[in-house]
Amino acid sequence: MGNSWLRSLSPSSGNGSHKLICFPHAGGSAISFGPLAECTGSEYDVLAVQYPGRQDRRHEPLVDNISDLVDGLLPELIATVEDAENFSLFGHSMGSVVAFEAGRRLEQESGATARVLFASGRRAPSSTHREQVHLLSDRELGDLLLRVGGTPSALLEDPEFRQIILSIVRNDYRAIETYRCDTDAMIRCPIVAIAGDRDPDAGFAEIEAWSAHTSGSFFAKSFPGGHFFIDSNCRPIGQLIREHSSQALLS
Repeated sequence: MGNSWLRSLSPSSGNGSHKLICFPHAGGSAISFGPLAECTGSEYDVLAVQYPGRQDRRHEPLVDNISDLVDGLLPELIATVEDAENFSLFGHSMGSVVAFEAGRRLEQESGATARVLFASGRRAPSSTHREQVHLLSDRELGDLLLRVGGTPSALLEDPEFRQIILSIVRNDYRAIETYRCDTDAMIRCPIVAIAGDRDPDAGFAEIEAWSAHTSGSFFAKSFPGGHFFIDSNCRPIGQLIREHSSQALLS
């Protein structure tokens, strides 16, 4: 597969009429969206971004800058959406920011506009927080991952896997914590922002601030759960994706 960036996860095997392109969280990989792909419906061709340095791209160097991630992804993304009558973007946590920047670049460089940008579990791009998670010690970072969830504790107990995981997570936190976005940065498509009602890092007021970054419509909704609320809410989130994608087609 070389250094290809996109993985097909959809049961429709590329036959869906609407492409949903998903962007993982810090430390995450394409397969994390497998359950969501099963809940979107046969009309959706679900693709997920595989960042360098993990799983089948584990021999490639990690990328610790959001702009560089988008630079690498963009040619394949442009080629993918050129063949799509309709497409939407879905990002979780760090992936929401990567999806936002990728959507902006698509609009600027190819003229392609997503039907909807779904921003999950992440405050608005221009929100400034002085976070330094990437500077934590290995022990502190491991403890944080256990508290937040999303990483099997058994993997963190294995010394070899633990070191691999911490290296990837630290890299991704460096990327998101050094990212800066102007307050007037905009995307043309509607934005749907969602969050867990017990997520301390992305409260409802913080996801509502995504409304300042679209010239289209905006909708925000919370779901039960913490930072990885999407794992236990796949079906209602799948329904939300279908509803808002359909609304965008009619507008």
